[in-house]
Amino acid sequence: MAQVNVTIDGKVAHVEQGSTILQAAQSVDIKIPTLCYLNLHDTNMENKTASCRICVVEVEGRKNLAPACATPVMEGMVVKTNTLRVINARKKVLELMLSDHPKDCMACTKLGDCELLQMAERFGIRELEVGKDGAQSTYKKDIGVAIQRDMDKCIMCRRCETMCRQVQSVQALSGINRGFDAVVAPAFEVPLMETKCVQCGQCVAVCPTGALTEKEYTDEVVKALMNPHQTVIVQVAPAVRAALGEAFGMPAGMLVTGKMVAALKQIGFDYVFDTDFAADVTIMEEGHELLERLNKVAHGEKDVKLPILTSCCPAWVNFYETEYGEILDLPSTARSPQQMFGTIAKSYFAQKMNIEKKELVVVSVMPCIAKKYEAAREEFGEDVDLVLTTRELARLIKQCNIDFEKLEEADFDAPLGESTGAGVIFGTTGGVMEAALRTAYEKATGKILENVDFEAVRGFEGLRTATISLGETQLNVAVVHGLSHARKIMEEIKAGNPRNFHAIEVMACPGGCIGGAGQPYHHGDVSILKKRQAALYTEDQGKVLRKSHENPFVQEVYNQYFKEPLSQKAHELLHTHYHKKERL
Repeated sequence: MAQVNVTIDGKVAHVEQGSTILQAAQSVDIKIPTLCYLNLHDTNMENKTASCRICVVEVEGRKNLAPACATPVMEGMVVKTNTLRVINARKKVLELMLSDHPKDCMACTKLGDCELLQMAERFGIRELEVGKDGAQSTYKKDIGVAIQRDMDKCIMCRRCETMCRQVQSVQALSGINRGFDAVVAPAFEVPLMETKCVQCGQCVAVCPTGALTEKEYTDEVVKALMNPHQTVIVQVAPAVRAALGEAFGMPAGMLVTGKMVAALKQIGFDYVFDTDFAADVTIMEEGHELLERLNKVAHGEKDVKLPILTSCCPAWVNFYETEYGEILDLPSTARSPQQMFGTIAKSYFAQKMNIEKKELVVVSVMPCIAKKYEAAREEFGEDVDLVLTTRELARLIKQCNIDFEKLEEADFDAPLGESTGAGVIFGTTGGVMEAALRTAYEKATGKILENVDFEAVRGFEGLRTATISLGETQLNVAVVHGLSHARKIMEEIKAGNPRNFHAIEVMACPGGCIGGAGQPYHHGDVSILKKRQAALYTEDQGKVLRKSHENPFVQEVYNQYFKEPLSQKAHELLHTHYHKKERL
Protein backbone atom coordinates (compact mmCIF):
# COMPACT_ATOMS: atom_id res chain seq x y z
CA MET A 1 0.00 0.00 0.00
CA ALA A 2 1.20 3.52 -0.76
CA GLN A 3 3.04 5.42 1.96
CA VAL A 4 2.50 9.06 2.89
CA ASN A 5 4.68 11.46 4.86
CA VAL A 6 3.11 13.43 7.71
CA THR A 7 4.77 15.90 10.07
CA ILE A 8 3.47 15.74 13.64
CA ASP A 9 4.92 18.10 16.26
CA GLY A 10 8.02 18.38 14.12
CA LYS A 11 8.48 14.62 13.69
CA VAL A 12 8.06 13.01 10.28
CA ALA A 13 5.91 9.88 10.20
CA HIS A 14 5.90 7.46 7.25
CA VAL A 15 2.58 5.60 7.34
CA GLU A 16 0.22 3.75 5.05
CA GLN A 17 -2.28 5.80 3.09
CA GLY A 18 -5.61 5.68 4.87
CA SER A 19 -4.07 5.70 8.35
CA THR A 20 -5.50 8.16 10.87
CA ILE A 21 -3.62 11.01 12.50
CA LEU A 22 -3.79 9.04 15.77
CA GLN A 23 -2.11 6.02 14.19
CA ALA A 24 0.54 8.22 12.56
CA ALA A 25 1.27 9.89 15.90
CA GLN A 26 1.59 6.51 17.61
CA SER A 27 4.14 5.43 15.01
CA VAL A 28 6.50 8.23 16.14
CA ASP A 29 5.79 7.82 19.88
CA ILE A 30 3.52 10.83 20.22
CA LYS A 31 0.67 10.08 22.59
CA ILE A 32 -2.59 11.85 21.81
CA PRO A 33 -5.15 11.49 24.64
CA THR A 34 -8.34 9.56 23.81
CA LEU A 35 -11.51 8.48 25.57
CA CYS A 36 -13.95 7.05 23.04
CA TYR A 37 -11.29 5.43 20.84
CA LEU A 38 -10.82 1.69 21.28
CA ASN A 39 -8.50 -0.59 19.31
CA LEU A 40 -8.62 -4.34 19.87
CA HIS A 41 -5.38 -5.23 18.15
CA ASP A 42 -5.24 -8.43 16.05
CA THR A 43 -9.04 -8.32 15.62
CA ASN A 44 -9.24 -5.59 12.93
CA MET A 45 -11.79 -3.85 15.12
CA GLU A 46 -11.56 -0.15 15.98
CA ASN A 47 -14.06 2.23 17.52
CA LYS A 48 -13.80 5.48 15.52
CA THR A 49 -16.97 7.26 16.62
CA ALA A 50 -15.02 10.49 17.31
CA SER A 51 -17.69 11.34 19.86
CA CYS A 52 -15.59 12.53 22.81
CA ARG A 53 -13.34 15.01 20.91
CA ILE A 54 -10.55 14.66 23.46
CA CYS A 55 -8.14 13.75 20.66
CA VAL A 56 -8.59 16.96 18.64
CA VAL A 57 -5.50 18.38 16.94
CA GLU A 58 -4.59 21.32 14.70
CA VAL A 59 -4.06 20.57 11.02
CA GLU A 60 -2.26 23.22 9.01
CA GLY A 61 -4.68 24.80 6.50
CA ARG A 62 -7.79 23.56 8.31
CA LYS A 63 -9.92 26.09 10.21
CA ASN A 64 -11.51 23.75 12.74
CA LEU A 65 -9.81 21.22 15.00
CA ALA A 66 -9.73 17.63 13.72
CA PRO A 67 -10.46 14.44 15.70
CA ALA A 68 -7.20 12.48 15.39
CA CYS A 69 -8.89 9.07 15.76
CA ALA A 70 -11.08 9.52 12.66
CA THR A 71 -9.17 11.90 10.38
CA PRO A 72 -7.17 10.20 7.62
CA VAL A 73 -3.69 11.51 6.86
CA MET A 74 -2.67 13.07 3.56
CA GLU A 75 0.74 13.52 1.93
CA GLY A 76 2.52 16.53 3.37
CA MET A 77 0.00 17.07 6.18
CA VAL A 78 1.36 19.11 9.11
CA VAL A 79 -0.22 18.39 12.49
CA LYS A 80 0.21 20.00 15.91
CA THR A 81 -1.07 18.10 18.95
CA ASN A 82 -0.03 20.37 21.81
CA THR A 83 -0.90 23.97 20.98
CA LEU A 84 -2.71 26.19 23.48
CA ARG A 85 -5.79 26.10 21.27
CA VAL A 86 -5.79 22.28 21.35
CA ILE A 87 -5.19 22.07 25.10
CA ASN A 88 -7.92 24.63 25.81
CA ALA A 89 -10.41 22.75 23.60
CA ARG A 90 -9.68 19.45 25.31
CA LYS A 91 -10.09 20.98 28.76
CA LYS A 92 -13.38 22.59 27.77
CA VAL A 93 -14.72 19.29 26.42
CA LEU A 94 -13.71 17.57 29.65
CA GLU A 95 -15.38 20.27 31.74
CA LEU A 96 -18.60 19.82 29.79
CA MET A 97 -18.49 16.05 30.35
CA LEU A 98 -17.82 16.49 34.06
CA SER A 99 -20.55 19.13 34.41
CA ASP A 100 -23.14 16.52 33.46
CA HIS A 101 -21.53 13.73 35.47
CA PRO A 102 -22.51 12.59 39.00
CA LYS A 103 -20.11 13.70 41.72
CA ASP A 104 -20.09 10.41 43.62
CA CYS A 105 -16.58 9.33 42.69
CA MET A 106 -15.73 8.15 46.21
CA ALA A 107 -18.54 5.58 46.08
CA CYS A 108 -18.04 4.52 42.45
CA THR A 109 -16.92 0.99 41.60
CA LYS A 110 -14.63 2.38 38.91
CA LEU A 111 -12.70 4.55 41.39
CA GLY A 112 -9.04 4.03 40.51
CA ASP A 113 -9.91 2.71 37.03
CA CYS A 114 -12.07 5.59 35.75
CA GLU A 115 -10.53 6.93 32.53
CA LEU A 116 -12.61 10.11 32.73
CA LEU A 117 -11.20 10.93 36.16
CA GLN A 118 -7.67 10.05 35.00
CA MET A 119 -8.11 12.41 32.06
CA ALA A 120 -9.33 15.19 34.38
CA GLU A 121 -6.23 14.67 36.51
CA ARG A 122 -4.03 14.73 33.42
CA PHE A 123 -5.40 18.13 32.39
CA GLY A 124 -5.35 19.53 35.93
CA ILE A 125 -9.07 20.23 36.14
CA ARG A 126 -9.81 21.29 39.72
CA GLU A 127 -12.79 23.57 39.24
CA LEU A 128 -15.63 23.55 36.71
CA GLU A 129 -16.65 26.75 34.96
CA VAL A 130 -19.96 25.13 34.04
CA GLY A 131 -22.35 22.93 35.98
CA LYS A 132 -21.12 24.11 39.40
CA ASP A 133 -24.37 23.05 41.05
CA GLY A 134 -23.67 19.41 40.21
CA ALA A 135 -25.35 17.06 37.78
CA GLN A 136 -28.92 16.01 38.38
CA SER A 137 -29.95 12.37 38.25
CA THR A 138 -31.78 11.68 35.00
CA TYR A 139 -31.88 7.91 34.68
CA LYS A 140 -32.97 5.21 37.07
CA LYS A 141 -30.16 2.79 37.86
CA ASP A 142 -30.49 -0.61 36.21
CA ILE A 143 -29.18 -3.22 38.65
CA GLY A 144 -29.14 -6.84 37.48
CA VAL A 145 -27.61 -9.89 39.11
CA ALA A 146 -24.41 -9.47 37.06
CA ILE A 147 -24.27 -6.00 35.46
CA GLN A 148 -25.15 -2.54 36.79
CA ARG A 149 -25.94 0.42 34.55
CA ASP A 150 -25.80 4.02 35.78
CA MET A 151 -26.52 6.03 32.66
CA ASP A 152 -25.96 9.35 34.43
CA LYS A 153 -22.29 8.43 34.08
CA CYS A 154 -22.46 7.63 30.36
CA ILE A 155 -20.28 9.97 28.28
CA MET A 156 -21.51 8.60 24.93
CA CYS A 157 -18.11 7.23 23.93
CA ARG A 158 -20.01 4.26 22.43
CA ARG A 159 -17.27 1.77 23.19
CA CYS A 160 -19.86 -0.55 24.75
CA GLU A 161 -21.97 -0.35 21.60
CA THR A 162 -18.95 -1.29 19.48
CA MET A 163 -18.22 -4.33 21.65
CA CYS A 164 -21.86 -5.42 21.80
CA ARG A 165 -22.60 -4.98 18.10
CA GLN A 166 -19.31 -5.65 16.30
CA VAL A 167 -17.30 -8.00 18.52
CA GLN A 168 -20.19 -9.93 20.05
CA SER A 169 -22.89 -9.32 17.40
CA VAL A 170 -25.54 -9.29 20.15
CA GLN A 171 -26.82 -5.77 19.43
CA ALA A 172 -28.42 -5.23 22.82
CA LEU A 173 -27.04 -1.67 23.09
CA SER A 174 -27.35 1.35 20.81
CA GLY A 175 -27.34 5.13 21.04
CA ILE A 176 -30.69 6.66 21.99
CA ASN A 177 -32.02 10.17 22.70
CA ARG A 178 -30.33 13.47 21.87
CA GLY A 179 -28.33 16.21 23.55
CA PHE A 180 -27.66 15.86 27.28
CA ASP A 181 -30.14 12.97 27.42
CA ALA A 182 -28.21 10.91 24.87
CA VAL A 183 -26.95 7.57 26.22
CA VAL A 184 -26.12 4.10 24.98
CA ALA A 185 -28.88 1.80 26.22
CA PRO A 186 -31.23 -1.00 25.20
CA ALA A 187 -34.14 -0.17 22.93
CA PHE A 188 -37.10 1.34 24.80
CA GLU A 189 -34.78 1.72 27.81
CA VAL A 190 -35.89 -1.60 29.31
CA PRO A 191 -33.68 -3.29 31.94
CA LEU A 192 -30.71 -5.05 30.42
CA MET A 193 -31.82 -8.45 31.75
CA GLU A 194 -35.02 -8.18 29.70
CA THR A 195 -33.05 -7.84 26.47
CA LYS A 196 -31.04 -10.36 24.46
CA CYS A 197 -27.93 -9.26 26.36
CA VAL A 198 -25.89 -12.40 27.10
CA GLN A 199 -24.32 -10.89 30.25
CA CYS A 200 -20.79 -11.38 28.88
CA GLY A 201 -19.81 -8.03 30.37
CA GLN A 202 -17.50 -7.00 27.55
CA CYS A 203 -19.31 -3.66 27.60
CA VAL A 204 -18.19 -3.30 31.22
CA ALA A 205 -14.61 -4.18 30.27
CA VAL A 206 -14.32 -1.22 27.88
CA CYS A 207 -16.49 1.41 29.61
CA PRO A 208 -14.19 4.29 30.63
CA THR A 209 -16.43 5.42 33.52
CA GLY A 210 -18.77 3.87 36.08
CA ALA A 211 -21.69 3.79 33.66
CA LEU A 212 -21.28 0.02 33.33
CA THR A 213 -19.89 -2.10 36.17
CA GLU A 214 -20.26 -5.57 37.60
CA LYS A 215 -22.73 -6.11 40.46
CA GLU A 216 -20.46 -6.32 43.49
CA TYR A 217 -20.84 -8.99 46.17
CA THR A 218 -17.78 -8.42 48.39
CA ASP A 219 -19.90 -7.16 51.30
CA GLU A 220 -22.02 -10.32 51.21
CA VAL A 221 -18.85 -12.46 51.20
CA VAL A 222 -17.48 -10.60 54.24
CA LYS A 223 -20.79 -11.08 56.10
CA ALA A 224 -20.68 -14.82 55.37
CA LEU A 225 -17.09 -15.05 56.59
CA MET A 226 -18.04 -13.33 59.84
CA ASN A 227 -20.93 -15.73 60.53
CA PRO A 228 -19.64 -18.35 63.02
CA HIS A 229 -22.43 -20.76 62.08
CA GLN A 230 -21.41 -21.02 58.43
CA THR A 231 -18.60 -22.87 56.66
CA VAL A 232 -17.42 -20.71 53.77
CA ILE A 233 -15.43 -22.31 50.96
CA VAL A 234 -14.06 -20.69 47.84
CA GLN A 235 -13.25 -21.99 44.37
CA VAL A 236 -10.95 -20.09 42.00
CA ALA A 237 -11.10 -20.35 38.21
CA PRO A 238 -7.89 -21.03 36.24
CA ALA A 239 -7.73 -17.68 34.43
CA VAL A 240 -7.71 -15.73 37.70
CA ARG A 241 -4.18 -16.85 38.66
CA ALA A 242 -2.77 -15.51 35.39
CA ALA A 243 -4.19 -12.00 35.85
CA LEU A 244 -4.68 -11.24 39.55
CA GLY A 245 -1.10 -10.05 39.96
CA GLU A 246 -1.74 -7.19 37.52
CA ALA A 247 -3.98 -5.57 40.14
CA PHE A 248 -0.92 -5.35 42.41
CA GLY A 249 1.48 -3.94 39.84
CA MET A 250 2.95 -7.26 38.73
CA PRO A 251 3.67 -7.94 35.04
CA ALA A 252 0.90 -9.33 32.87
CA GLY A 253 0.99 -13.11 32.67
CA MET A 254 2.73 -13.66 36.01
CA LEU A 255 1.36 -16.77 37.71
CA VAL A 256 0.36 -15.97 41.30
CA THR A 257 -1.35 -19.26 42.18
CA GLY A 258 0.38 -19.80 45.52
CA LYS A 259 0.09 -16.17 46.66
CA MET A 260 -3.58 -16.13 45.64
CA VAL A 261 -4.30 -19.21 47.76
CA ALA A 262 -2.38 -17.71 50.69
CA ALA A 263 -4.37 -14.48 50.44
CA LEU A 264 -7.70 -16.33 50.43
CA LYS A 265 -6.69 -18.31 53.51
CA GLN A 266 -5.59 -15.14 55.26
CA ILE A 267 -8.93 -13.50 54.44
CA GLY A 268 -10.60 -16.30 56.36
CA PHE A 269 -12.09 -18.88 54.00
CA ASP A 270 -12.41 -22.27 55.68
CA TYR A 271 -11.31 -24.16 52.57
CA VAL A 272 -9.66 -22.88 49.40
CA PHE A 273 -10.36 -25.07 46.38
CA ASP A 274 -9.55 -25.00 42.68
CA THR A 275 -12.19 -24.82 39.95
CA ASP A 276 -9.66 -26.79 37.88
CA PHE A 277 -10.77 -29.88 39.84
CA ALA A 278 -14.30 -29.36 38.53
CA ALA A 279 -12.87 -28.72 35.05
CA ASP A 280 -11.38 -32.22 35.21
CA VAL A 281 -14.81 -33.56 36.18
CA THR A 282 -16.34 -31.59 33.29
CA ILE A 283 -14.01 -33.37 30.87
CA MET A 284 -15.04 -36.74 32.30
CA GLU A 285 -18.67 -35.94 31.52
CA GLU A 286 -18.31 -33.88 28.34
CA GLY A 287 -15.60 -36.15 26.87
CA HIS A 288 -17.67 -39.28 27.42
CA GLU A 289 -20.74 -37.48 26.05
CA LEU A 290 -18.79 -36.74 22.85
CA LEU A 291 -17.68 -40.37 22.52
CA GLU A 292 -21.22 -41.60 23.19
CA ARG A 293 -22.64 -39.38 20.46
CA LEU A 294 -19.95 -40.43 17.98
CA ASN A 295 -20.68 -44.08 18.72
CA LYS A 296 -24.43 -43.66 18.30
CA VAL A 297 -24.02 -41.77 15.04
CA ALA A 298 -21.68 -44.51 13.79
CA HIS A 299 -24.42 -47.05 14.52
CA GLY A 300 -27.00 -45.06 12.56
CA GLU A 301 -29.08 -43.62 15.40
CA LYS A 302 -31.09 -40.75 13.91
CA ASP A 303 -32.00 -38.84 17.09
CA VAL A 304 -28.39 -38.01 17.99
CA LYS A 305 -27.04 -34.70 16.73
CA LEU A 306 -23.56 -33.48 15.91
CA PRO A 307 -21.56 -31.34 16.32
CA ILE A 308 -21.47 -31.27 20.08
CA LEU A 309 -21.05 -27.72 21.38
CA THR A 310 -19.23 -26.93 24.62
CA SER A 311 -21.30 -25.53 27.47
CA CYS A 312 -18.69 -24.11 29.88
CA CYS A 313 -19.19 -20.43 28.98
CA PRO A 314 -22.45 -18.98 30.41
CA ALA A 315 -22.53 -16.02 28.02
CA TRP A 316 -22.29 -18.45 25.09
CA VAL A 317 -25.09 -20.53 26.65
CA ASN A 318 -27.24 -17.39 26.88
CA PHE A 319 -26.38 -16.58 23.28
CA TYR A 320 -27.52 -19.88 21.77
CA GLU A 321 -30.61 -20.04 24.00
CA THR A 322 -31.60 -16.60 22.69
CA GLU A 323 -30.42 -16.78 19.09
CA TYR A 324 -30.58 -20.51 18.23
CA GLY A 325 -33.38 -21.91 20.34
CA GLU A 326 -34.39 -24.32 17.55
CA ILE A 327 -31.18 -26.39 17.89
CA LEU A 328 -30.79 -26.77 21.64
CA ASP A 329 -30.08 -30.48 21.22
CA LEU A 330 -26.53 -29.71 20.03
CA PRO A 331 -24.83 -28.33 23.16
CA SER A 332 -23.34 -30.68 25.69
CA THR A 333 -25.63 -31.08 28.68
CA ALA A 334 -22.64 -30.96 31.03
CA ARG A 335 -22.76 -28.07 33.46
CA SER A 336 -19.92 -25.59 33.60
CA PRO A 337 -17.02 -26.25 36.02
CA GLN A 338 -18.33 -23.54 38.34
CA GLN A 339 -21.70 -25.21 38.68
CA MET A 340 -20.26 -28.73 38.85
CA PHE A 341 -18.06 -27.60 41.71
CA GLY A 342 -21.05 -26.08 43.50
CA THR A 343 -23.15 -29.23 43.32
CA ILE A 344 -20.20 -31.51 44.27
CA ALA A 345 -19.40 -29.24 47.22
CA LYS A 346 -22.97 -29.24 48.51
CA SER A 347 -23.45 -32.98 48.06
CA TYR A 348 -20.29 -35.11 48.10
CA PHE A 349 -18.05 -32.72 50.09
CA ALA A 350 -20.76 -31.71 52.58
CA GLN A 351 -21.51 -35.36 53.33
CA LYS A 352 -17.81 -36.23 53.59
CA MET A 353 -17.18 -33.41 56.09
CA ASN A 354 -20.51 -33.76 57.95
CA ILE A 355 -21.51 -30.19 57.11
CA GLU A 356 -25.18 -29.27 56.83
CA LYS A 357 -25.91 -28.10 53.31
CA LYS A 358 -27.71 -25.01 54.58
CA GLU A 359 -24.62 -24.05 56.60
CA LEU A 360 -22.22 -24.36 53.64
CA VAL A 361 -21.57 -21.21 51.61
CA VAL A 362 -19.87 -21.66 48.22
CA VAL A 363 -18.06 -18.61 46.87
CA SER A 364 -16.61 -18.48 43.36
CA VAL A 365 -13.83 -16.23 42.11
CA MET A 366 -14.24 -15.96 38.37
CA PRO A 367 -12.75 -13.94 35.50
CA CYS A 368 -16.26 -13.68 34.13
CA ILE A 369 -19.19 -11.40 34.91
CA ALA A 370 -21.65 -13.84 33.29
CA LYS A 371 -20.82 -16.36 36.02
CA LYS A 372 -22.83 -14.19 38.42
CA TYR A 373 -25.81 -14.60 36.12
CA GLU A 374 -25.17 -18.33 35.72
CA ALA A 375 -25.11 -18.92 39.49
CA ALA A 376 -28.51 -17.22 39.73
CA ARG A 377 -30.17 -19.44 37.10
CA GLU A 378 -33.21 -21.13 38.58
CA GLU A 379 -32.25 -24.68 37.52
CA PHE A 380 -29.03 -24.51 39.56
CA GLY A 381 -30.76 -23.66 42.82
CA GLU A 382 -28.19 -22.34 45.30
CA ASP A 383 -25.24 -24.55 44.39
CA VAL A 384 -23.04 -21.45 44.12
CA ASP A 385 -24.03 -18.72 46.56
CA LEU A 386 -21.80 -15.78 45.68
CA VAL A 387 -19.56 -14.93 42.73
CA LEU A 388 -16.69 -12.44 42.80
CA THR A 389 -14.72 -11.28 39.79
CA THR A 390 -10.92 -11.11 39.76
CA ARG A 391 -11.20 -7.35 40.29
CA GLU A 392 -13.46 -7.82 43.31
CA LEU A 393 -11.00 -10.29 44.83
CA ALA A 394 -8.18 -7.78 44.33
CA ARG A 395 -10.23 -5.11 46.11
CA LEU A 396 -11.04 -7.52 48.95
CA ILE A 397 -7.35 -8.38 49.40
CA LYS A 398 -6.51 -4.67 49.58
CA GLN A 399 -9.35 -4.05 52.05
CA CYS A 400 -7.89 -6.77 54.28
CA ASN A 401 -4.55 -4.93 54.29
CA ILE A 402 -2.70 -7.93 52.85
CA ASP A 403 0.71 -7.29 51.29
CA PHE A 404 0.09 -9.55 48.31
CA GLU A 405 3.59 -9.47 46.81
CA LYS A 406 5.22 -10.54 50.08
CA LEU A 407 2.92 -13.50 50.77
CA GLU A 408 4.49 -16.92 51.04
CA GLU A 409 2.90 -19.37 48.65
CA ALA A 410 0.30 -21.84 49.87
CA ASP A 411 -1.39 -24.90 48.36
CA PHE A 412 -5.04 -25.54 47.56
CA ASP A 413 -6.87 -27.79 50.02
CA ALA A 414 -7.73 -31.40 49.23
CA PRO A 415 -9.76 -33.06 47.84
CA LEU A 416 -11.39 -30.39 45.63
CA GLY A 417 -8.17 -28.49 45.14
CA GLU A 418 -6.26 -31.10 43.18
CA SER A 419 -6.22 -30.80 39.40
CA THR A 420 -4.37 -31.67 36.23
CA GLY A 421 -2.90 -29.51 33.52
CA ALA A 422 -6.00 -30.17 31.46
CA GLY A 423 -8.08 -28.31 34.03
CA VAL A 424 -5.70 -25.34 34.00
CA ILE A 425 -5.96 -24.67 30.27
CA PHE A 426 -9.76 -24.33 30.51
CA GLY A 427 -8.93 -20.65 31.07
CA THR A 428 -7.87 -19.93 27.49
CA THR A 429 -9.46 -20.31 24.09
CA GLY A 430 -8.86 -23.84 22.79
CA GLY A 431 -8.20 -25.20 26.27
CA VAL A 432 -11.49 -27.03 26.73
CA MET A 433 -11.12 -28.70 23.36
CA GLU A 434 -7.53 -29.72 24.06
CA ALA A 435 -8.40 -31.07 27.49
CA ALA A 436 -11.27 -33.10 26.01
CA LEU A 437 -9.04 -34.49 23.25
CA ARG A 438 -6.45 -35.68 25.77
CA THR A 439 -9.06 -37.83 27.52
CA ALA A 440 -11.12 -38.76 24.45
CA TYR A 441 -8.07 -40.12 22.66
CA GLU A 442 -7.16 -42.55 25.43
CA LYS A 443 -10.75 -43.60 26.07
CA ALA A 444 -11.42 -44.14 22.34
CA THR A 445 -8.21 -45.96 21.46
CA GLY A 446 -7.20 -47.62 24.71
CA LYS A 447 -3.66 -46.33 24.07
CA ILE A 448 -1.47 -43.99 26.08
CA LEU A 449 -1.28 -40.48 24.59
CA GLU A 450 2.41 -39.62 24.75
CA ASN A 451 2.26 -36.08 23.32
CA VAL A 452 -0.59 -34.29 25.06
CA ASP A 453 -0.02 -30.92 23.38
CA PHE A 454 -2.61 -30.45 20.63
CA GLU A 455 -0.98 -27.44 18.97
CA ALA A 456 -3.58 -27.45 16.18
CA VAL A 457 -6.29 -26.05 18.47
CA ARG A 458 -4.07 -23.40 20.05
CA GLY A 459 -3.74 -19.85 18.82
CA PHE A 460 -5.55 -16.53 18.84
CA GLU A 461 -7.48 -16.47 15.58
CA GLY A 462 -11.21 -15.94 16.08
CA LEU A 463 -11.96 -19.28 14.38
CA ARG A 464 -9.56 -22.23 14.20
CA THR A 465 -10.26 -25.65 12.71
CA ALA A 466 -8.38 -28.94 12.86
CA THR A 467 -8.75 -32.63 12.10
CA ILE A 468 -7.64 -34.89 14.95
CA SER A 469 -7.12 -38.65 14.75
CA LEU A 470 -8.80 -40.68 17.49
CA GLY A 471 -7.59 -44.05 16.33
CA GLU A 472 -9.60 -44.86 13.22
CA THR A 473 -11.92 -41.89 13.72
CA GLN A 474 -11.06 -38.55 12.10
CA LEU A 475 -12.52 -35.84 14.31
CA ASN A 476 -13.23 -32.44 12.74
CA VAL A 477 -13.12 -29.78 15.42
CA ALA A 478 -13.41 -26.01 15.62
CA VAL A 479 -12.43 -23.50 18.29
CA VAL A 480 -14.13 -20.10 18.40
CA HIS A 481 -13.81 -17.07 20.67
CA GLY A 482 -15.91 -13.95 20.33
CA LEU A 483 -19.64 -14.29 19.65
CA SER A 484 -19.48 -12.68 16.21
CA HIS A 485 -17.32 -15.64 15.12
CA ALA A 486 -19.69 -18.01 16.92
CA ARG A 487 -22.61 -16.59 14.97
CA LYS A 488 -20.87 -17.33 11.67
CA ILE A 489 -20.26 -20.96 12.55
CA MET A 490 -23.78 -21.41 13.94
CA GLU A 491 -25.18 -20.16 10.66
CA GLU A 492 -23.07 -22.83 8.92
CA ILE A 493 -24.57 -25.47 11.19
CA LYS A 494 -28.10 -24.25 10.46
CA ALA A 495 -27.25 -24.53 6.77
CA GLY A 496 -26.35 -28.22 7.18
CA ASN A 497 -22.86 -28.29 8.78
CA PRO A 498 -21.01 -28.29 5.42
CA ARG A 499 -17.61 -28.77 7.06
CA ASN A 500 -18.87 -31.81 8.98
CA PHE A 501 -17.72 -30.63 12.39
CA HIS A 502 -17.96 -33.16 15.22
CA ALA A 503 -17.12 -30.86 18.13
CA ILE A 504 -16.94 -27.09 18.56
CA GLU A 505 -15.61 -25.09 21.50
CA VAL A 506 -16.99 -21.57 21.93
CA MET A 507 -15.92 -18.89 24.39
CA ALA A 508 -17.71 -15.55 24.37
CA CYS A 509 -14.81 -13.35 25.46
CA PRO A 510 -11.71 -12.50 23.41
CA GLY A 511 -9.05 -15.06 24.29
CA GLY A 512 -11.51 -17.07 26.36
CA CYS A 513 -11.65 -16.68 30.13
CA ILE A 514 -8.28 -14.90 30.26
CA GLY A 515 -10.09 -12.01 28.53
CA GLY A 516 -13.14 -12.26 30.74
CA ALA A 517 -14.88 -9.03 31.65
CA GLY A 518 -14.12 -9.51 35.35
CA GLN A 519 -10.35 -9.52 34.86
CA PRO A 520 -8.08 -6.50 35.45
CA TYR A 521 -8.71 -4.10 32.58
CA HIS A 522 -6.48 -4.74 29.57
CA HIS A 523 -7.77 -1.70 27.61
CA GLY A 524 -7.79 -3.58 24.31
CA ASP A 525 -4.13 -4.65 24.53
CA VAL A 526 -4.22 -8.20 23.15
CA SER A 527 -0.55 -8.71 24.09
CA ILE A 528 -1.70 -8.83 27.72
CA LEU A 529 -4.15 -11.62 26.87
CA LYS A 530 -1.41 -13.57 25.10
CA LYS A 531 0.83 -13.30 28.17
CA ARG A 532 -1.99 -14.63 30.35
CA GLN A 533 -2.50 -17.47 27.89
CA ALA A 534 1.20 -18.35 27.95
CA ALA A 535 1.09 -18.44 31.76
CA LEU A 536 -1.65 -21.08 31.74
CA TYR A 537 0.25 -23.26 29.27
CA THR A 538 3.31 -22.91 31.51
CA GLU A 539 1.36 -24.14 34.55
CA ASP A 540 -0.07 -26.99 32.47
CA GLN A 541 3.42 -28.10 31.42
CA GLY A 542 4.60 -28.01 35.03
CA LYS A 543 1.88 -30.38 36.25
CA VAL A 544 2.77 -34.01 37.01
CA LEU A 545 -0.63 -35.07 35.65
CA ARG A 546 -1.95 -33.45 32.46
CA LYS A 547 -5.02 -35.56 31.62
CA SER A 548 -8.30 -35.11 33.48
CA HIS A 549 -9.03 -38.82 33.88
CA GLU A 550 -5.68 -39.29 35.68
CA ASN A 551 -6.68 -37.02 38.59
CA PRO A 552 -6.79 -39.42 41.60
CA PHE A 553 -9.28 -37.25 43.48
CA VAL A 554 -11.61 -37.20 40.48
CA GLN A 555 -11.32 -40.99 40.34
CA GLU A 556 -12.16 -41.09 44.05
CA VAL A 557 -15.30 -38.98 43.58
CA TYR A 558 -16.50 -41.31 40.83
CA ASN A 559 -15.66 -44.48 42.77
CA GLN A 560 -17.37 -43.27 45.94
CA TYR A 561 -20.22 -41.19 44.58
CA PHE A 562 -20.97 -40.99 40.85
CA LYS A 563 -19.77 -44.53 39.97
CA GLU A 564 -19.03 -43.64 36.34
CA PRO A 565 -19.37 -40.79 33.83
CA LEU A 566 -22.91 -40.28 32.51
CA SER A 567 -24.37 -42.40 35.34
CA GLN A 568 -27.84 -41.62 36.64
CA LYS A 569 -26.44 -39.66 39.59
CA ALA A 570 -24.00 -37.85 37.32
CA HIS A 571 -26.85 -36.83 35.01
CA GLU A 572 -28.87 -35.66 38.00
CA LEU A 573 -26.14 -33.51 39.55
CA LEU A 574 -23.65 -32.67 36.79
CA HIS A 575 -25.85 -32.06 33.77
CA THR A 576 -28.52 -29.55 32.84
CA HIS A 577 -31.01 -28.59 30.14
CA TYR A 578 -31.56 -25.47 28.05
CA HIS A 579 -34.46 -23.14 27.36
CA LYS A 580 -35.39 -21.15 24.30
CA LYS A 581 -35.53 -17.48 25.27
CA GLU A 582 -37.54 -14.77 23.55
CA ARG A 583 -36.09 -11.34 24.32
CA LEU A 584 -35.89 -7.85 22.84
